[in-house]
Amino acid sequence: MPRISAATVADHRAGRHAALLAAALEILVAEGPAGLTPAAVGARVGLARSSVYRYFSSTADILAQLVEDAVPRWRARLAGVTSGPGDLRGRVREFGAVTLSFVSSPDYAVLRAVVSAELPPGCRVRLDELHETMITPLRDVLAEAGHEHPDLVAHLGWSILGEGRRRLAAGADPEMVRETTLDVLCRAMAV
Repeated sequence: MPRISAATVADHRAGRHAALLAAALEILVAEGPAGLTPAAVGARVGLARSSVYRYFSSTADILAQLVEDAVPRWRARLAGVTSGPGDLRGRVREFGAVTLSFVSSPDYAVLRAVVSAELPPGCRVRLDELHETMITPLRDVLAEAGHEHPDLVAHLGWSILGEGRRRLAAGADPEMVRETTLDVLCRAMAV
């Protein structure tokens, strides 16, 4: 029987799962999607590939769980900047700034991998649901401000931010892209 390194078996499994996710993210950042395999993740934490399958059913499952891990963290940051004090323009601008900062985060490697990965339809549906939760804080702040069509306006704003993220990821001048994107976002939101 393997030794557990926590007070309970459940805590041990949770710790091992977290270590495997961290290793998977490190591999994605360093090697890209081609380097991400259950065997590589296991090797990174000193676990046999067969043991990794107790936590993940496939490489696609590793990606899906990385998304499930990252999105709530980013959604919380987005909700935090839109729910705080300040005028509408400041809150929209902060939402945009946090969204653009995603590009410089290791979590961005997950997004890039998921976009190009062949995932089962159920995973795609779940990704769409998670994506929608990222837009919710902007939609909520727009609804609070009395926008007639907060959902549409929030999605249009997300598209503006998407182009900003794409340009940042491609290596464009970060300051110029950030300031121009945030300016266009605020104008589009009529704030």
